[in-house]
Amino acid sequence: MATRKVHRRARKILGEEPSTLVWCGLRKEIPRPPKDVHRAAGRERLKPGRHWLYYVGLVLAAVIVIPWFLIDKLDDLLAVPGRRQARGRRDREPTAQRADGDRRRLPEPSDGDWELTAGRLLLRWYGQSPNLRRLLLLTPDRICFAASRGRRLSPTKADDFDIVTEYAHGEARIHREPGQRHFFLRFTDGSWLNLGRLADSEDADHFLKTISS
Repeated sequence: MATRKVHRRARKILGEEPSTLVWCGLRKEIPRPPKDVHRAAGRERLKPGRHWLYYVGLVLAAVIVIPWFLIDKLDDLLAVPGRRQARGRRDREPTAQRADGDRRRLPEPSDGDWELTAGRLLLRWYGQSPNLRRLLLLTPDRICFAASRGRRLSPTKADDFDIVTEYAHGEARIHREPGQRHFFLRFTDGSWLNLGRLADSEDADHFLKTISS
């Protein structure tokens, strides 16, 4: 559940109590737009920024994982050929099946038209905040995205976020397919944005129930 300081900050930047809130994010990476479209949008970043501690973690993981990987490969080379081939098949087949399944389950992040509202929002997404997560806030008449302007290791616990995008309910609406833990932000011009990566918490459950009612 979102921390008390997150709720306090949400009330402060909205000027009222939100109907519901949830931390969410894009379900897929932003596809690369045409060069002329990206240039006209100011060449905003299309990938998240990482806190420096994230890279420290990668280096430490490499120090531990790479030696283990080399030892595992050496074990494969020394294994009996028949057993090695069988092990290779067992390792590959489930991975391929999972990859195919993931592709089927993940629709595109938007309708693909960069000139419409969803496309313009995508072009500004990581320029507004380098973090993966956004706090989606609903009020009786607004749909707001809030985020910290700086790179945060745990953005869902930061209390320095501000509203980065806001729509009146007449400009956008939220649609959820039954049984799914992702949802779509649909705009009046026909464009849409696919959102998910919900925090596994009471906030997510309450948010999904609210938009489904």
